[in-house]
Amino acid sequence: MKKTAVSLLALLLNIVCQAQNFDVIPLGIYGGEQEDNLSAYLVGAPKDNAFLCLDAGTVNTGIRKAIQLKSLEGSAETVLKDQIKGYFVSHGHLDHLSGLIINSPADSKKDIFAIAPVIQILQNHYFITDTWINFADQGQKPILGKYHYNELQEGAEIPAPKTPFFITGYELSHVTPYKSSAALVRRNEHYLLYLGDTGADRIEKSDRLDHLWNTIAPLVKKRKLNTILIEVSFPNSQPEHLLFGHLTPNLLVEELSKLKEKTGQNNLEGLNIVVTHRKPTGDNPELIKKELLKNNPLNVNYIFPEQGKKISLP
Repeated sequence: MKKTAVSLLALLLNIVCQAQNFDVIPLGIYGGEQEDNLSAYLVGAPKDNAFLCLDAGTVNTGIRKAIQLKSLEGSAETVLKDQIKGYFVSHGHLDHLSGLIINSPADSKKDIFAIAPVIQILQNHYFITDTWINFADQGQKPILGKYHYNELQEGAEIPAPKTPFFITGYELSHVTPYKSSAALVRRNEHYLLYLGDTGADRIEKSDRLDHLWNTIAPLVKKRKLNTILIEVSFPNSQPEHLLFGHLTPNLLVEELSKLKEKTGQNNLEGLNIVVTHRKPTGDNPELIKKELLKNNPLNVNYIFPEQGKKISLP
């Protein structure tokens, strides 16, 4: 009887661990060139229309594609104004924020979450009269005050208003000393990790990914973090001196192997790795996919997002 009870308990724990906790809707998946399909991912709770947008390279086109695929409900205007409650901007490159800028006149009041250097870029280079107009609540006058800046302090969790989420920022290296960032998103006791552009620590001569792996390893071991969205921009043929702060399939495996040292192989197996930011030049996206699937010693679960197609995650 005791053995049966223990088996039943293990089964229930496994079901709880695998319960759906996040919906991710890619509004854009690529890392350049295709201006209608650039890095932007809505994260929401199942059966909830309150989304946090992780980067915002493409917004409107992605919303319309998601509506067409029935991943979102309502009009494009309703989704933009009412359902997207805030934006996390990982860094200041246009392929991660141009959709936010272009759609700002049609948008509603909401929050922007970013580390201090990224807020400074928005204030000093984008939301200024010479390039656009200041739709935020700090910076160059006239200040329209539509967006409220929330500065993310390293490792300090803050709520994302009007969503069920809390967000913690972590600095990344994207061609030292240029800074990108990651967002650890929490809903109840479950987590999802999104990384903006990042180079490997070995190439960047940095410890930012190692610091991030140390932070999330306990969550992976406890099955509280089941999904990482991380970039792989180039295939393995790209020379290391021409990576410009990005990853290849081999470098991703190199970094995930460091995470494995902190979690153990068993805890890493089956971890969902959503591959973002593939450069769309030539057959790069398909080549990157083939190289990742061919060399998967850690037995992680690679997911290759499609614009507008919802991904349901534990």
